[in-house]
Amino acid sequence: MSLDTQDTRLRVAVIGVGYLGRFHALIYSRLPEVELVGVVDSDAERAASVAAEAGCAAHTHSDALLDRVDAVSVVVPTTAHLAAAAPFLERGIPVLLEKPIAATREEGAEIVRLAQRHGAILQIGHVERFNAGVMALAHRIRAPRYIEAQRMGSFVERATDVDVVSDLMIHDLDIILSLVDAGIRHISAIGASILTEHVDIANARLEFDNGAVANVVASRVSDQTTRRIRVFQSGRYLSLDFVRQTLDLAEPRPVEGGARPEIVRERLQIDAIKPLDLELAEFVRVVREGGRPLVDGRTGLRALEVALEVRDRIAASGL
Repeated sequence: MSLDTQDTRLRVAVIGVGYLGRFHALIYSRLPEVELVGVVDSDAERAASVAAEAGCAAHTHSDALLDRVDAVSVVVPTTAHLAAAAPFLERGIPVLLEKPIAATREEGAEIVRLAQRHGAILQIGHVERFNAGVMALAHRIRAPRYIEAQRMGSFVERATDVDVVSDLMIHDLDIILSLVDAGIRHISAIGASILTEHVDIANARLEFDNGAVANVVASRVSDQTTRRIRVFQSGRYLSLDFVRQTLDLAEPRPVEGGARPEIVRERLQIDAIKPLDLELAEFVRVVREGGRPLVDGRTGLRALEVALEVRDRIAASGL
């Protein structure tokens, strides 16, 4: 779908305006090329509150918007992704679907199939791909051999309905999959439930067909917030601190006389950009101009499949 509408605003709605959906609505309401026509939430009071804040209509069911929108953000619980996105995809309406794409492989594959069958743009909300630091890192990666990712933070009550792999680790899995151009040969993983009935801390090791290896740690029961990814490749080391938005680089510099090379270090301070703002602006651009989203349905499905494999390995470990 491509819109030749330079003088016409894109009509957008947000389906599900809980914690994250509210931000979608507020960001769309500020974009000059967008008309936020409505928000939908099964909680009528919540829908009315966000609608008043964003300056649009409130609804409790998406049927009222099916023929009135050019695109939608779907920000409902993961288990409801297929049911919420399907009516729009079946009409060829572009959908930005929050991550993960679905709760199961089968539902994720069906969402991708619907988008392809009806020619609908499908973007998956892996927002870390729009992190300025991640973009700067990806620009400097050639052929990574070893990647280490840590995403650790304190417990947040609103995330208790999912495990830490689906909630946090999947961000780094998606980033790693985008950096390593190879299939996965083997996955091993362990994890433990600490404060909830789901896994709260997990470690996964991914071995790729080209010999690259990634070690990923995610925790939501840590005292300090740590979000870092380190990449080792031939002739270069890179380390991105998500919190401080710094990118450290180290590489050897030849020294005359055959002596051991000197290690040259550099720290780049990344200009802060709000990733969700950039993600939604890019979705709007793709809908208006056409093209392929940075994180399309197949990409989101692959991240889900790897995350589910990690969960299966944790379950099989018996820990």
